[in-house]
Amino acid sequence: MGEHLKITLTRSLIGRKPNQKKTAQALGLRKINKTVIRPNNAAIQVMVRTISHMVRVEETE
Repeated sequence: MGEHLKITLTRSLIGRKPNQKKTAQALGLRKINKTVIRPNNAAIQVMVRTISHMVRVEETE
């Protein structure tokens, strides 16, 4: 399993539930096509699962 996750916001935050907006913003995703790299741990995986329909995730070394 990769050490980090490359997370890209692919869908708009407009009209989303408040918890989904807050989760995206906590990950550092504020604009469409913004990409962040976060460590691959349980907390980040749960956050990604919450907004899985709005992001693209890739494992990186």
